Amino acid sequence: MTAPIPRDIPDLPALPRTAPRLLPSAVPARAVVPPVRRPLTAVYRLALAVLATAAVLIEMFLGSPTRVLSSFVIQSTAVLALVTFASARRAWTARHPLSGAVTGAALLYVVVAALVHHITLADAAPTYAVTAGASGDPAWLGPVAGHLLHTVLPVAALLDWLVLTPPARMHLRQATTWLLYPLAYLAFTLARGELLPGSAGRYLYPFLDVARHGYRSVLANALLVGLAIYAVAVLLVALDHTRPKTRFRL
Repeated sequence: MTAPIPRDIPDLPALPRTAPRLLPSAVPARAVVPPVRRPLTAVYRLALAVLATAAVLIEMFLGSPTRVLSSFVIQSTAVLALVTFASARRAWTARHPLSGAVTGAALLYVVVAALVHHITLADAAPTYAVTAGASGDPAWLGPVAGHLLHTVLPVAALLDWLVLTPPARMHLRQATTWLLYPLAYLAFTLARGELLPGSAGRYLYPFLDVARHGYRSVLANALLVGLAIYAVAVLLVALDHTRPKTRFRL
């Protein structure tokens, strides 16, 4: 007779009843998904960067470079030109796109500059204009540059973000970081006004005119503008996570 087969074999580990749980991978998805060239996107963004650079150069040609470069709309347009040029190069060479924190900041600043212009500066006195313009300058250059800065470029940047940029690349925590530059610009423009006493163009925005309103009103206006900028930033982040992904890649 043969011995019975034991049910439990000694000195052997018990087999797990369930498969082991796989740990999440630390490798991002973009590291394994190869990027593709997007020539039409690159051409569009390059044209946007060229227009932004041209608008800044025209304003510097028409007015004092130091005054022009002190304007928020000029600084934000220069940032947009640099960001879109880098994005165009990445799209042309099939590299991963820039971070949403960088592209979102550039978009936010030009949109805010456009809103401030159309809401508070469209009917303001010439004292608050970016350039006063000289008598020998062509009369059409100033309006063209202003239209580019305050309407064409912000709309073109929005279209680039809506159509050519993948969604869900911005995050709510970045909205607070984006406020650092407007805060630094507030300190800069107030210091500039103190260093230019008696100058008609010492303050470039009427709601920041300390000589006319005093520091108390100016700081209150700056707080309201800061809250509005934060609201626009939160709106952009919310739209970034709700807009659908386009089915085509240019």
